[in-house]
Amino acid sequence: MTHPTPKLYDFVDPADGECVRRETEDIFRVFFADYDGSIFKKAFEDVEQLFFGLYPGYRASNTKYHDFEHTCAVVLATARLIGGALVEGHQFAEKACLKGLLAALYHDVGLIQTEDDMTGTGAKYTIGHEERSIMFMRTNLAGVLSQADMDDIADCIRCTVLSMSPARISFSSDSMRTMGYFLGSADLLAQVADRYYLEKLVLLFEEFQEAKIPGYDSAMDLFSKTNTFYESVVRVRLDTEFNQVDRFMSLYFRKWREIDRDLYAEAIDRNLTYLKKILAGGVKNVEEVLARFRRGDTLTYSI
Repeated sequence: MTHPTPKLYDFVDPADGECVRRETEDIFRVFFADYDGSIFKKAFEDVEQLFFGLYPGYRASNTKYHDFEHTCAVVLATARLIGGALVEGHQFAEKACLKGLLAALYHDVGLIQTEDDMTGTGAKYTIGHEERSIMFMRTNLAGVLSQADMDDIADCIRCTVLSMSPARISFSSDSMRTMGYFLGSADLLAQVADRYYLEKLVLLFEEFQEAKIPGYDSAMDLFSKTNTFYESVVRVRLDTEFNQVDRFMSLYFRKWREIDRDLYAEAIDRNLTYLKKILAGGVKNVEEVLARFRRGDTLTYSI
């Protein structure tokens, strides 16, 4: 009897926030025997409440692409990169790893509107939302971490700004620079490896429209330019600006899942290969593209 080849989502579903949090704890406890996770757990609960409209002073998140599942996916990918690096023998203090993980948790909260902001959606803050995320993080962690620790977290969050080279960021240490590289890489990997990434491009285009981000005339235009964007922007950041730290992902899967493969790289390749196949088939509009994903009443696709 043959078993199906494991895929990325066979292990932890980013839609299950509690499962994601437990996975991070499992990774950290292998290397830090006294890790109790209390700071991260409380921050995780606060951010989850923030996304779902239960945090005082804020509306629920209304950006459909950059939602809580995306945040969980980035937290998970960041933890896996940290775990993979630790497996290879890289030495990081527990506090540095915690700050990297917290940066992943807070990196997109700047897209959430305050309760008195009733105009549009949080997507209007896309350009510059990272600084709004940092402001919330500083308020939320006041009295929990030092100013210097929060400065480190802020530096890591800035690694998710596509228009900013991480070389411009004055990290306090080499360890924190690496944590920033982990987060910047995780943010890209988690998006493109998402099992519904292609469907979600329509939602991303809607956010781009509200934010008035140039470069895409339509959702179809975004589909058409996605493979080029991956090769010319995503791969360049991963390979050059973030020093190929995504290589640690395969070490994570080898250690924790006994799989000698990088499931993120495989998921990304499946997504982009399938998109090329669709576009080569002569589709003329986004409706025809989405029809290639439709099975029953849900949008999905089989690769």
